[in-house]
Amino acid sequence: MRPSPFYLFIGAVSWPVLRSLFRLRAEGKENLPREGGYVLAANHISNLDPWPLGLPLWPRRFLRFMAKSELYWWPLNHVINAGGGFPVRRGERDVEAINRAVDLARAGHVVAMFPHGTRQRKGLIKRHQPKAHTGAARIALEADVPLVPAAIAGTDRLSKLGPLRVRYGRPLELGDLRQEDPSLAAREATDRLMAEIAQLEEGL
Repeated sequence: MRPSPFYLFIGAVSWPVLRSLFRLRAEGKENLPREGGYVLAANHISNLDPWPLGLPLWPRRFLRFMAKSELYWWPLNHVINAGGGFPVRRGERDVEAINRAVDLARAGHVVAMFPHGTRQRKGLIKRHQPKAHTGAARIALEADVPLVPAAIAGTDRLSKLGPLRVRYGRPLELGDLRQEDPSLAAREATDRLMAEIAQLEEGL
């Protein structure tokens, strides 16, 4: 699926900034499916995470991501939509947003998800990690598309011009779960996903 003109413009402006000023380095791009939709799930440390996560895919592919509904006020809502976002009501089981994500993945889009739900606080990542949300796995299983883990580093230190790092993993093997109870399958897939994300984060 092709990005919107606004997305292409932001990518063209952002790419030299991320590469030169923030020294963005992306590893594992060869692991990303070249065709069709998939769910790209990563750790979450900043509201700007979709920016470096999606830009290495530009201009050929672009991200669709859930944005909290509180941000949907005029004119920001038009900017978010043009940038690939769609609204989700945080703290609720937003069936409409999940169904929208499933439809987008089936239609060939790359849907970005952050299973941690809230941003990870430095120093508390290992000791007080909240239980991961199963939304990314649910979407991938229901849409019958690949679930791809990824890791991001550096978006929490942009003010210090720290380097940005992104690492993409291989799509998870979920074939053995597709005939299981949906809730159990989503939890098992999420456990596998979080283990892969943690491994990708190491040394990043």
